Amino acid sequence: MQRRLALFQRDFTYAMIHDMKSPLNTILMGAHILNTGKLEEQAEKKKKYLQAISDECNHLLTLSNRVILLTQIEKDELQLHKETVVLEPLIDDLIEKFRLKTHKPVEFSKAFHHCNSVYADAFCLREILSNLIDNAIKYSGDSPHIQITAEERNGSVIIRITDNGIGIEEEHLAHIFDKFYRVSNSKRPPVRGYGIGLFYVKTMIHMHNGTIRVESQPGKGSCFIITLPQTHERQEIDIIG
Repeated sequence: MQRRLALFQRDFTYAMIHDMKSPLNTILMGAHILNTGKLEEQAEKKKKYLQAISDECNHLLTLSNRVILLTQIEKDELQLHKETVVLEPLIDDLIEKFRLKTHKPVEFSKAFHHCNSVYADAFCLREILSNLIDNAIKYSGDSPHIQITAEERNGSVIIRITDNGIGIEEEHLAHIFDKFYRVSNSKRPPVRGYGIGLFYVKTMIHMHNGTIRVESQPGKGSCFIITLPQTHERQEIDIIG
């Protein structure tokens, strides 16, 4: 256990420091320019710098929270507080959040098929869905269309998040949930991060006795399919497409 934690800490620390340099540099540069006072009479430009600083701070805060949760998982210290979570208000709130923070037009659609709630830790479920929606937007070009559906089947809830993005090549599909794995392809846009988002998502879903899988084709988008218990009485989850 000590060797495993030491290896995790070494790899994770290196990756984290490397990829946190960019947002930190953006914050420092923006703060320096604002401190010079040169933008006092350029309200629109000043607003853009302030927004960039805010976005980068939120990004670092999200990563920091994820680091804490992953460390707790590695040490078997994370305790979930599961409850009945009503899905539609949660998803509506996430959609509004991404509409406000995303700098390109995003079309969202949603559908709930005889499904109102799921049995989960509300904070972790929000983080899981937020991560998947964020990825869907990042890899969907200039006009993302994100479809979110939920349905009840055999005592389980199946949530699908589908995008119209660039898709994932077949050779990467078996590895995208691995820790620190990043898809490398010249056709993919450069996106910051260090390969823990989907690992985090899969780990959290398994802690909820659930499953996740992905269907994707290059140039035709991706669909992430989550299966979770609908109630606390459901102990085993059927793997349902």
